Amino acid sequence: MKFGVVVFPGSNCDDDMVHVLGSVMGFDVVKIWHKEKSLDPYGPLDGIVLPGGFSYGDYLRSGAIARFSDIMPEVVRFANNGGLVWGICNGFQILCEAGLLPGVLLPNEDKKFICKNVYLQTVNYNTAITSSIAEGQILKIPIAHADGRYFIPENEVNALWDNEQVLFRYCDENGQLTDESNVNGSLYHIAGVCNKNKNVFGMMPHPERAAEDALGNTDGHLLFEALLGVHS
Repeated sequence: MKFGVVVFPGSNCDDDMVHVLGSVMGFDVVKIWHKEKSLDPYGPLDGIVLPGGFSYGDYLRSGAIARFSDIMPEVVRFANNGGLVWGICNGFQILCEAGLLPGVLLPNEDKKFICKNVYLQTVNYNTAITSSIAEGQILKIPIAHADGRYFIPENEVNALWDNEQVLFRYCDENGQLTDESNVNGSLYHIAGVCNKNKNVFGMMPHPERAAEDALGNTDGHLLFEALLGVHS
């Protein structure tokens, strides 16, 4: 399998993602600079990842400028043709700004940058990044963001649930949806969503920071394991 990792000015998790996809998982990986106007030079790709960071310094609004980068029309085309696209943290914000995912990521409820481990309840186990997670298993994954509060208008919420587009929800270590566990104040504790076609994914937590023993946590590895089944 071959993945492309898009690098924007201000990306700071691209090397982490390349390491996990390449060195840990054994996939072929290429970096794609945001000024590229075509994916053709990179050959056939099985997926594209938009990594975390602070693209364009998060000026104006997180992801709002990056969504106009030269590469983004190609990412949109790739997604519209059924290609797997995965945005993590800032990548999630960019995908929402680009209209590939529903909703928006607003400043955290307490207006502070939050960097800590959180617990996640999986809602949909039948996707390209969740199929390796055991039903009922609670994941511990790090977050690091100031603008991670997921919001979607109330008149669009029902469709999100009906189409099984919610992937993860913030919970406590026992899987309970408590006020304290909803660390950034996201609507309905939502931590990750996908599109209707289940090929575009976005989440605020960083699974690449919990994907090998050296980091003391391998819960995130499960999401990368699931990718192995994409073309099986």
